[in-house]
Amino acid sequence: METTNTKPYYAAGLAAFVIWGFIPFPLKALAAYPSGQILYFRVALSVGLLLIISLLFRRRQLLTTLSQVKVSGAREKRLFILYTFLGGVLLTTNWLTFIYVVNHIDIQTGSFSYLLCPILTAVLGFLLLKEELRPNQWLAIGLSALSCALIGSGEIRSLLFSLLIALSYAFYLITQRILKSFDKIVLLKLQLLLSFVFIGPFYTFFTGGNAQLDTHFFVQVGFLSAGFTVLPLFLNLFALKELTSGTIGILMYINPILNFIMAFLYFGEQTTGTKVAAYLIIFISVIIYNINLKGRKKRGDGLVIPPVGTTAVVK
Repeated sequence: METTNTKPYYAAGLAAFVIWGFIPFPLKALAAYPSGQILYFRVALSVGLLLIISLLFRRRQLLTTLSQVKVSGAREKRLFILYTFLGGVLLTTNWLTFIYVVNHIDIQTGSFSYLLCPILTAVLGFLLLKEELRPNQWLAIGLSALSCALIGSGEIRSLLFSLLIALSYAFYLITQRILKSFDKIVLLKLQLLLSFVFIGPFYTFFTGGNAQLDTHFFVQVGFLSAGFTVLPLFLNLFALKELTSGTIGILMYINPILNFIMAFLYFGEQTTGTKVAAYLIIFISVIIYNINLKGRKKRGDGLVIPPVGTTAVVK
């Protein structure tokens, strides 16, 4: 039996999460612009790029998804519409909040959210989908709760934003698990189109009537859309062809770790002893949560789309 060379797949997965780990750079370059404006044009450009790619290279997957929906029963169609709609709402909420947090609060808060998110997803999976949890995962959940308590005792605002980002993404993951039989890139296009529709009527509100449309903005938001959304998304999709979802789940933590490093070493953010303790506890809980990955499915059914440029695979 021929053995598959997994090195290119590891390289692709690693590259995707390293790229997403540097997401603060293009976001910080856009810090002078309203968060709603950044989101609106990032969504528009990402949708455009994905549509072009789909029409040129992924037409079969698009047609297959349309056929799946057509042959589904009435209940399945309603669920598809419902969870696709919810996915669009949750994705919009997550992306907008993350952009605001990175540019107007601090990178640490956004990074903490993505360390917390997989564990919150596990709790929601247990409560809503009746998924089993191992004892070490319950321990990780308890440590995560302690970490949140520490953050909340020192800075409740940061905790609330972290929870909003993490919970919106965790619920998004749940909707994607329910729709796991459909092509994830096709679903993303539909959800981003919905996001574009959601944002449109509120564009003036999000920008405060002070939109700044200049060359610098379009260059940076184009870079954000192409380089930090579409490119790593397809790198991750390629990696999932051969790597286990558990392996990708470990690689995803490269992203928040790089965020933390940049926050302190490059952007000069400050922290407190309480925050350091909370971050260490959540990091330890992530390690504990991922112990004993045997039995994870080889194919990445849990592929979901990134909040503001970070894709996670949680299964």
